Amino acid sequence: MAAIQSKIRAPASGTVCRAAVIAITPPADSCSLRSSRTSFKLGNTLKFCTHGRKASRCSVIRAIYVDDDEEGYLLDAPVSEGDGFSFSGGKYSNEVGRADEWYSKGRIVKAYPVEGGLEKAKDPLFGLPMGEGSQTSDDFFRWFCVEEGDRSKPAVLLIHGFPSQSYSYRKVIPLLSSDYHVVAFDWLGFGFSDKPQPKYGFNYTTDEYATALGLLVEALDLGSSFTIVAQGYFAPAAVQYATNNQARVDQLILVNSPVTEGHAVLPSALSAFSAFLLGDVFAQDPLKASDKPLTECGPYILDEEDAMVYRRPYLTSGASGFALTAISRAMKTELKSAVAALRQTLTSNQWNRPVSIIWGLKDRWLGFQGVEEFSKSARARLVQLEEVGHHAQEDYGEEVGAAIKTLLKRTVSSFQ
Repeated sequence: MAAIQSKIRAPASGTVCRAAVIAITPPADSCSLRSSRTSFKLGNTLKFCTHGRKASRCSVIRAIYVDDDEEGYLLDAPVSEGDGFSFSGGKYSNEVGRADEWYSKGRIVKAYPVEGGLEKAKDPLFGLPMGEGSQTSDDFFRWFCVEEGDRSKPAVLLIHGFPSQSYSYRKVIPLLSSDYHVVAFDWLGFGFSDKPQPKYGFNYTTDEYATALGLLVEALDLGSSFTIVAQGYFAPAAVQYATNNQARVDQLILVNSPVTEGHAVLPSALSAFSAFLLGDVFAQDPLKASDKPLTECGPYILDEEDAMVYRRPYLTSGASGFALTAISRAMKTELKSAVAALRQTLTSNQWNRPVSIIWGLKDRWLGFQGVEEFSKSARARLVQLEEVGHHAQEDYGEEVGAAIKTLLKRTVSSFQ
């Protein structure tokens, strides 16, 4: 089945998609799956295949992603044990993919000391020890960072939203790196960065994220000052850091971030992971944890290979889902006060750095109502992008990159 190309309109709201993830080891000979609804059960693993399709030489069937109106497809992959606690069981495929290519572009930076007990992390559902893929470093947390451009040039720090990864900036970075030192990173809990479990040294609060960001900035050695570009629901943490370090901030650029009182409620696609017990279960499903939030917030669906990059953490590590649950719970509790603090900071006379706002008008989570008023009160330059959704840099990376590049020319003197 051909990969779905980017910027394709999502199915109509009445279309139902079903998905399931399994780990089944069939007989050594090839297997054929053709029934319209087949149930497999081996050991304790139960799996439904909807609109099955022939799969030859399959040792482990990893995932099924089915649209009720179209024939589904199966992907087979070699046996993989996963990390010890992941409902999905392990890698989607051993073939080199875009996630591997992205990882090869970056490096691991250690920042923010590990606190609490150094015993092996356990899953919050059953208290079982988690595998190595779900364990963190024993001294400082590991952050995955991608850097491009000359370090002698002005620095730009690209901050992704919730839930996303630094990978979302893959089209933005090349547009900026000729004139700037550009850094994008995965927040703790996402991508290739550590995913500590709550009470093991990091509880995913706004205060902790802001503090951790400061320590990461020091570890990256970004120079005396730099520009912050923050997208989505992690903007309050970025603004909190900037508030305490104004002298180091050349400019603050917010991209589809919660800036109005109406934005202070977490959308259901994200708050669902905060539910007791069910949230932990849902967060282990890559399609609920990744695909649904990344596509529900705008009018587009992801290219299949790009979607696999975002799914990969949930396929390879149980910690990814449990971190998602912890982040959802913390953010659901704190978002109202965090947005209020952001608004107060950026509209205060005490704030004296340039602020710009890039807004994709196709955002289905954060409406445009009130954004213009906030921009005026914050003396912020507002750039509207007609066809862009919530995950702006994922939807139209080139357009967002061009807008950022234009805004980077803005100086402090032009703001005051």
